[in-house]
Amino acid sequence: MQHRNLGSQGLRVSALGLGTMGMSMAYGASNDDEGTATIRRAHELGIDFFDTAELYGAGTGSNEILLGKAVEDFRDEVVLATKFGFDMTAPALSPGFDSRPENVRKVAENSLRYLQSDHIDLFYQHISDPAVPVEEVAGVVGELITEGKVKYFGLSNVGPQYIRRAHAVTPVSVLQYEYSLFEREVEEKILPVLRELGIGLVPYSPLGRGFLTGQVKPASEYPADDMRSWDERWQGENYTYNLHAIEQLKNLADIKGITTAQLALAWLLAQGEDIAPIPGTRSTKRVEENAGATDVQLSAADLARIAEILPLGSAGSRLPAAVLSSFTTD
Repeated sequence: MQHRNLGSQGLRVSALGLGTMGMSMAYGASNDDEGTATIRRAHELGIDFFDTAELYGAGTGSNEILLGKAVEDFRDEVVLATKFGFDMTAPALSPGFDSRPENVRKVAENSLRYLQSDHIDLFYQHISDPAVPVEEVAGVVGELITEGKVKYFGLSNVGPQYIRRAHAVTPVSVLQYEYSLFEREVEEKILPVLRELGIGLVPYSPLGRGFLTGQVKPASEYPADDMRSWDERWQGENYTYNLHAIEQLKNLADIKGITTAQLALAWLLAQGEDIAPIPGTRSTKRVEENAGATDVQLSAADLARIAEILPLGSAGSRLPAAVLSSFTTD
């Protein structure tokens, strides 16, 4: 497994990480034993970068506990990333924000306990809080770094000016943002700022929430507790357009003797050595497939063909307008 330096603060991780959200929420019923087996298989394959969050356990710590138990025998060999920033006392379907310094500290202590660790390797602000200036957020995370409870500071779902303001207080190592062949928003304004400041990029949903695996069906065929049942990209004409694109990507992947998912991940890895995607899965078979993407080499002709197939990304919004409006884009 290749490794990459994320940012200029010294964080080094496997080129491909593993997102654990789907082991606890958003994609229908899950199984902890299956999740544990997938995390441990990822480690066997050389993946050492694991991503969780307070939100993924709905405030109970369940996802962090799952991850902490799974890696307890090799904790010192892996990088654990978790996140804060939501008010977990708010209604489940409409969580509010809470990045007050006292809550950031509370979440950190909970995460340390749930992860069975004396430090958090990477601590992200999950989403901006309009009631708390980013300078206060960066300040308290800086204090946690000084105290040895956190190693690196990360941001998620925020734009260039927010990143600059945070970085001026406490150096930001990583930005986590949705980025894939389907979602290219980060390229125009955000990625240049990250590279100017020496900040790495961790793309979440790098497989378009599974669409880029090619294993898809219309929204109506997913259960209500699966987010793909309401995702615009699985609806009507959007679904037809996106499915046609996937068919063309599959043809290219077949020629190269790889899977569509490996093609999509290899494309992301080719966008820069400062990028480390975190595809989520709860399947050992899928994590094995994803890991194989790090060995795929794409030619200039391959990249040009991919650009022809998906010049602007997918049809349909990645999230509902009400959710996207809560992201800080400046």
